[in-house]
Amino acid sequence: MILRVRTNIGIWRVTITSPTSTITTQTILDAIAQTRPHVVYESPLSLDPKCSEPIDTSRPLCEQNGLANMRDGTMIYCKVDASTCAENTAGTGVAAADMNSNATSDADNNKPTSSANTKRIIDKDGSIKLIHTNDESDTNKAELGFRKGLLPLRDIKKSWTLNEFTAMDDKYNFKIKRQEKSFVGVDGLHLESGAVESFQNYLRTFQFRQQRFGYLYGRFVDEEEDEDNMKEEEEDRSHIRKGWGARMPKNENESKKKKNKKVIVEALYEPPQEADADAAEGFVILDDDQEQNVEHLTSMLGLQKVGWIIGHPPRETGFQLSSAEVIMAAELQLECAQGIEETPFVTVRVTVGDDGNVIVEAFQVSLQCMEMVAEEALDIGPNPGFCYVNETFTAIQEGKASPTVENNFFLTLVPIHGYQSDMFVTMFPFANRPFGDRQQTHDEMKRQLTKSGQAGWTFIDLLSDFALLLYLCKFLDVSQDMPKICESVKDREVLLDDGYKIIISSMAGMDGSY
Repeated sequence: MILRVRTNIGIWRVTITSPTSTITTQTILDAIAQTRPHVVYESPLSLDPKCSEPIDTSRPLCEQNGLANMRDGTMIYCKVDASTCAENTAGTGVAAADMNSNATSDADNNKPTSSANTKRIIDKDGSIKLIHTNDESDTNKAELGFRKGLLPLRDIKKSWTLNEFTAMDDKYNFKIKRQEKSFVGVDGLHLESGAVESFQNYLRTFQFRQQRFGYLYGRFVDEEEDEDNMKEEEEDRSHIRKGWGARMPKNENESKKKKNKKVIVEALYEPPQEADADAAEGFVILDDDQEQNVEHLTSMLGLQKVGWIIGHPPRETGFQLSSAEVIMAAELQLECAQGIEETPFVTVRVTVGDDGNVIVEAFQVSLQCMEMVAEEALDIGPNPGFCYVNETFTAIQEGKASPTVENNFFLTLVPIHGYQSDMFVTMFPFANRPFGDRQQTHDEMKRQLTKSGQAGWTFIDLLSDFALLLYLCKFLDVSQDMPKICESVKDREVLLDDGYKIIISSMAGMDGSY
């Protein structure tokens, strides 16, 4: 399992090999110590960005509120002393030594100091003396590394050739270049109008003063791409590297005609969240007891996660996405592509302009951005319009090193087309909108389904509402009942069994015909 630890100096991804049921705060601290052995914590591991809700150290995380559904990517928070966070990526021996030294017995502590903790000096009278060194020697050693946070060259390898050194150093260099074209086909993004309109209307409840996000579900559709475009894109991506800095080899198969994709969004789901101006993303994701139901339902409907949508307050001209949003977009693209690969996964932003009109735009982050996020080379800093480069890495812009990269360098625009879903209607109240004027209830279900037989509506037409189907997952068997209902939703020629109509109508309190 990979957990994300948000600190005041950036996000750390921590790999945990222990079973979920046994993970405690000490498990996470030990995992962090493997690569950052000297880190000093200014606040304990917590559930919130303000670090006001410390995690209970006496119980496993899975038994605590807020972490019961812990999974890959779960975010926890802490504050650290930035001067103690140098990363030791050359090996975990230092971390292990520190942990072992803390566990030594009193008898071990009484043993003579090893030669590793002493050094010889020439005194004023010319005599040679043996003196003790302190723990700062490790810090000084780390500062002498060929890059900050890494060991000195001689500690990695005794002898180096120029080619070996250059090859290793290139692993930490990124030559920043704008990617002109997205990975979405020429037909662009087809965004379901009803779902987006509902999302922006809820944002208007707060005059667009709070940030909010949701996941987009739909389909990637193949479309042919002509060879001229393929050649141009091959040139544009010639600088991108795979893995640790190796240049992308020219693959003979890449010159052949291949397929690209367009994106069709059918539904929107907003997980539980709280707006938080102190959080880098502008919100805090809460535990979601519907997460499994969403995964099962989308699978039964033949849908997959094709993007995410973010609503935010107005920003100055040219400021599209914040650094936290760029990094989150890259993480979601990496998840969709299962690595540093091309993917049509999109990011949609919704805000309001100075004239009061709603702005809806779609983006992707570049393959280079995905690579830098995968290598943890990008951090969040004080200016949200820039991604800050981790001190271990170097970003080269216009021939010189730059400590930051403007977010827009990583963004490519995706064309948007309005689209009305043939599969779903958007009438039922959305989940997890605590301040909405309508909530998910049986009465709302009755209000929607009683339209059956009027104005051309059929029962299955009205039932084909993603929010309503997800609501039904709370009351019907997801593995037995919902697959049959979803078959009728996907294919209207598959008639819905009358028994399900009776059950659902009874739940809604409907007495008449259906």
